[in-house]
Amino acid sequence: MSYRANEGRYEAMAYRNCGKWGLKLPVISVGLWQNFGGNRDHTSAVEILAHAFDAGITHFDLANNYGPPPGSAEELFGKILAEEFRPYRDEMIISSKAGYRMWPGPYGEFGSRKYLMASCDQSLKRMGLDYLDIFYSHRPDPETPLEETMGALADIVKSGKALYAGISSYPEKETRQASQMLHEMGVPCTIHQPSYSMINRWIEEDNTIEACADEGMGIIAFSPLTQGVLSGKYGAGVAPQTRAGNEQTTVRESHMRPEVVAAVERLRPIADARGQSMVQLALSWVLRRREVTSALIGIRNLEQLKDNLGVLKNLELAPEEIQAIDEITKPVLMDLAPKPTGWLR
Repeated sequence: MSYRANEGRYEAMAYRNCGKWGLKLPVISVGLWQNFGGNRDHTSAVEILAHAFDAGITHFDLANNYGPPPGSAEELFGKILAEEFRPYRDEMIISSKAGYRMWPGPYGEFGSRKYLMASCDQSLKRMGLDYLDIFYSHRPDPETPLEETMGALADIVKSGKALYAGISSYPEKETRQASQMLHEMGVPCTIHQPSYSMINRWIEEDNTIEACADEGMGIIAFSPLTQGVLSGKYGAGVAPQTRAGNEQTTVRESHMRPEVVAAVERLRPIADARGQSMVQLALSWVLRRREVTSALIGIRNLEQLKDNLGVLKNLELAPEEIQAIDEITKPVLMDLAPKPTGWLR
């Protein structure tokens, strides 16, 4: 073991409570969805994750199927945790989820008790953990009663296999129902993980963000750059690269409509005037609402991580800046609200 954490790691990072609960997250969290699978070499993974922790990022977000191949992100993170980060386990928030297809047959996806309980045990084993800090239902299941899914989450928490229960990509009605069911079972629903960005505002449009506030839940927004579109890197006719082998990671054609790319380019002067990159402007926008506890970033290399962390220098947006962003982005908003059947499948 060679890693020793930066003693000043908490000085620059900002932390927010998950809704009304005591759990605090850094405003920037690292997700291991697309870039920490079987093709990621160990050395660069350690470099990126160590730099993140040294910068005060305490939250690392995974799921059973993260890779590719499925399970490989948890395996890699577990190995790094054992070799480098074990002394710092109690300073970390480690989360995982179950909901997407993980193994063949009728028990390998969605929200049955059978699937969630088995998946949680498998995630703990892959990462070498005694417990997860947060365990999520990754998506609603239209064919399983919500009581069953929430009952499994509650029992996972009560058994000590997770400290907090969360949901991901649940619309407004299901968010309220899930929270109330868990409350009746004696386990709060602490956090919701939806997609959210300047051009993906479904949680505002269907009042999910208000539901989270009403229920005292925090929000951690995934895809705050809408799969990289808001970084500005796809301007001037640059085509996105398709990540073969993982159907969830493909940039959709709707993301790359000419009017969307043109709108993103019109945001660049706003970022320049703030002394920010496009990435930093997008993160500032997501974090402008106090209901949002953290923005969940996906990173391929150390340079991207440093760019994301630069947002900490200028988190506040003026009302006139918010208005200017709205005028540019509202005409090109995407319909990325979760669909109960077949969403992102």
